[in-house]
Amino acid sequence: MSEQNIDPYNAFEAKTAAQELSFAPIVFQAARTLRDLGVLAELDKAGEKGLCAEDIAQATGVSEYGVKVLLDMAISAHIVLWNKPNYSLANMGHFLLHDGMTQANMDFTADVCYAAMMHLTESIKEGKPAGLKELGEWETIYQGLSQLPEKAKESWFKFDHFYSDRSFPILLKEVFSLEPKHIVDIGGNTGKWALQCCGYNDDVEVTIVDLPQQLNVAMKNVADNGFADRVHPFPANMLDKSQALPAHADVWWMSQFLDCFSPMEILTILKNVRAQLAPGSTVYILELFWDAQKYDAASFSLNATSLYFTCLANGNSRFYRSEDFLEIVEAAGLEVTERTDNIGLGHTLLKLKACD
Repeated sequence: MSEQNIDPYNAFEAKTAAQELSFAPIVFQAARTLRDLGVLAELDKAGEKGLCAEDIAQATGVSEYGVKVLLDMAISAHIVLWNKPNYSLANMGHFLLHDGMTQANMDFTADVCYAAMMHLTESIKEGKPAGLKELGEWETIYQGLSQLPEKAKESWFKFDHFYSDRSFPILLKEVFSLEPKHIVDIGGNTGKWALQCCGYNDDVEVTIVDLPQQLNVAMKNVADNGFADRVHPFPANMLDKSQALPAHADVWWMSQFLDCFSPMEILTILKNVRAQLAPGSTVYILELFWDAQKYDAASFSLNATSLYFTCLANGNSRFYRSEDFLEIVEAAGLEVTERTDNIGLGHTLLKLKACD
C-alpha cells in the first residue's frame, strides 16, 4: 500500500464526492436499514430479475413508501440497480448482505461509534474520549467493556474477534516453535488467546495480565472451557510504572493491545516488560499498522477505527504507522528480530528480544 500524493479527483469529481461525503451518515443508515429490514435479502433471493416495490413491501412487511424511499437512495449509492419497475442487488449490496468483514464493521460503527462520533471535535480538543458518555460513565471504554449495553458489547467483541481470530493458526505455529512452558498474555481480553494456547499444547501455562473487571470475564471463559488449572489471572494496571509483572515467562504476548495506548504509554509498558525479561525470553507483538496493508480499503478502515480510539476508547491512541511504532520499540530497549506482515486480515507480527 503506497501513500497517495496525487489528487484522484478533478474539480467536478471532487465536488460530487464532497456531496456524497456530506450525506454519508444518511446513506449509512439507509444501507443498514435495508439490511436489517430484510429488503436486501429479498432482492438477493430474486436474483438478476429483481422485484418491484409492491412485491418487496409484501415480502418484508415494510410499507411501499418505506421500500421506495430507501431503495431510491440505494440506487444513488450504487447498492441496488434499477430496471423499471424492478430493483435488483448490485455488487455493493451483495457485500453488505454477505461479507463478514462488512457486517462486523457496519455493526461496530452503528452500535458502538455512531452516536459517539458527534463528540469527535470535543475529543480532539480535550484529548479525552468525549463520546464515551453515549455508552456509559467510564474514563476509558476498557473499564466498561463487560458493562456495555448488550448490543454494543456484542458488536464490539464481534469486531475485535473478527480481525484477530483469523490469525490464530499461523500465530500458534510460530509461538510454539519455541516450545514455551509459560506464556504471559498482556491484555488478554476475553481469554481467547489463552484458550487457543491451551488447546494447542497440553503442557503450556498461561498468565493473563489485565484489568480486574476484564479478568473476571476471561477467567469465566477459561473455567467454562476446562483450563482453570493452567491459566492464571494477574490483575494489573499496565500504565503504572511501578506495576509488578509475573516474575518469569518464556514468551510475552501482546495482541492488539498496544494500539490502545498513546506513544508515551506504550513506552512505559514496553520498558516494564523489558525489565522482566529473562535470558532467552521472547516478546511478540501482534498489531495492525495502517501503512502495512495490501489494500487501500484496509488502510481506510484502520484510519477510521483510529477515530474510535480518539472518541470512545481513551482519547489518545490509534492504529499506528509502523515506522512510528518501531521507534517506540527501540526506545524501550527492545530489538526486532523478525517482522511478518500480512498475517490473516493484515496483521503484523513483531518478534522482539532485549537489546544487548
